[in-house]
Amino acid sequence: MPSGPAATGHEPVRVSLHGREISYLDVGQGPVVVFVHGLLGSHRNWLHLVDDLAATRRVIAPDLFGHGASSKQRGDYSLGAHAAALRDLLDHLRIGSVTLVGHSLGGGISLQLAYLFPERVDRLVLVSSGGLGRELGLLLRAPALPGAELVMPLVASTWVRRGGQSIGRGLVRLGRDPGHDVNEAWRGFLQLGDAESRQAFITTVRSVIDPGGQMVSADDRLSRITVPVLVVWGGRDRLIPMWHGARAAQRIPGSRLEVFENAGHFPHLDDPERFARVLREFIEAG
Repeated sequence: MPSGPAATGHEPVRVSLHGREISYLDVGQGPVVVFVHGLLGSHRNWLHLVDDLAATRRVIAPDLFGHGASSKQRGDYSLGAHAAALRDLLDHLRIGSVTLVGHSLGGGISLQLAYLFPERVDRLVLVSSGGLGRELGLLLRAPALPGAELVMPLVASTWVRRGGQSIGRGLVRLGRDPGHDVNEAWRGFLQLGDAESRQAFITTVRSVIDPGGQMVSADDRLSRITVPVLVVWGGRDRLIPMWHGARAAQRIPGSRLEVFENAGHFPHLDDPERFARVLREFIEAG
């Protein structure tokens, strides 16, 4: 089993952790930065940042269990289980502590890892993070509604997915870009064509969300975070409200808040150059 950087170029590696396969990108040398994607995402959400950081850092970007090329078998998809899986991956790679960058669901997982295994986190970056308040947009709450698992096979059917792609291409031809919030949601939705992927998706959603919003909140533990924290949010986020980030930054001692005024739920994609600059500055700060 590899103990150092195991990837050449940008090709993911697959290893077995306790009987489940996890896929991850491992590029570069130096202090380690771990990127944790959100719901329906994968390591591909971070590819535009890899070359920027890999010149001086080792970049690890896993596909969470239930996502991307990682195992989607039945199991525990709670925040704590995901955090433990990341800890196990770091153990497998013989990595001690890291800078942790988590988006949306990945932010909630990153918070859990920081609470459960504080010795593994040197710095924490929360990007439009989950786990900071109950309020959520309808798009995120819908899969938690009763009966959603019965509707998913129809909604994710081939003809519906093809129809959605055609609509998207038509909007682009008309000069109407649906934006990264819609594009990324649709790209993830396209991965739900098989029953195993849909089951993993529903299980993941229902471990953290009910019809009223998020069930898990980190509010009572934010003041106990002692590592440097950067909170990044899009000012036009319609999925998780920006004030979640502003409130979190007030409660985390010494934290820094960066609002991307014209960005939505994916500020690292809506304004990648600014995000890369802000992230580098935070990571390199003494």
